[in-house]
Amino acid sequence: MNKKKYLITGGTGFIGSAFVIDLVKDNHSVRVLDDNSRGDVHRLEEVENDIEFVNGDIRSYDDVMRACKGIDSVFHFAYINGTEFFYTKPELVLDVAVKGIVNVLDACIEHGIKEFFLASSSEVYQTPPVTPTDETCPLIVPDPMNPRFSYGGGKIISELMTINYGRKHFDRVIIFRPHNVYGPDMGWEHVIPQFIVRMKEICESTNSKDIEFPIQGSGWETRAFIFISDFIDGLRLLMEKGEHLNIYHIGNDEEVSVQSVAVEIGNFFEKNINIVSGESTEGSTSRRCPDISKLKKLGFIPEVNLKEGLPIAARWYIDHANEKPVK
Repeated sequence: MNKKKYLITGGTGFIGSAFVIDLVKDNHSVRVLDDNSRGDVHRLEEVENDIEFVNGDIRSYDDVMRACKGIDSVFHFAYINGTEFFYTKPELVLDVAVKGIVNVLDACIEHGIKEFFLASSSEVYQTPPVTPTDETCPLIVPDPMNPRFSYGGGKIISELMTINYGRKHFDRVIIFRPHNVYGPDMGWEHVIPQFIVRMKEICESTNSKDIEFPIQGSGWETRAFIFISDFIDGLRLLMEKGEHLNIYHIGNDEEVSVQSVAVEIGNFFEKNINIVSGESTEGSTSRRCPDISKLKKLGFIPEVNLKEGLPIAARWYIDHANEKPVK
């Protein structure tokens, strides 16, 4: 592969930083644009002397224009993720989504950048009619009054703009949809770190082998989780072999119940757990698992299953428990 100069927006986030590190290790030239409002520059410590860092806001036309100068290819990750933010700050989610994609596409056109990759989400199809779900699934906003759909709505807008600008202004545009990527230092607002931290706190309060473990929902809801290293392998495949104006799901097709995730985390702590079900968040979906046949045709094979990946994540969160933000 020819070496290019890449701009990674949102490059101090969980996925963005892992991708930056992977590119640098492969001797690519990398520039990162982030304001660290959701990310953390510490994630890039091992490559800080090998990258350019632009401290800027994706909503600022001037910041994005400055970051895109001299770039060959852009990967656009910058966004507001974390389910709790969909409900509490929907206007911010949409502000970052819409202004971000407009600014990035305009800057690419202004600077003659002909290659663009967009990080989308499984939230664009919300509750799919078919599971496993492929890339042709209709995109929907079930209820515009529900703030949760600020996230999926912003991603739908981003996909539409990427495809339609891509036809006219780019030689290569690819959309990829991450599906429940997890691993060490993934943030604190997602189900796996929340379960790990909750289990740790319960274990510190009791010596009992058998514990009650509260969750949202029944526990029979399903998801498919992909470990961060597998996700990066999938994304690198798209860099090499992905086709112009195509959409690809990057995930694992190992569908598991939320209850089984909790049980595996309990096993890590050597505890037997009794699930205590609770209210589901309004708008959440009961089942989601990607069809990754399209990516598999390019050679993708997930290597880290949940039993292998969860202990790695759990150890990190135990070691860094004192870094959990205080609300």
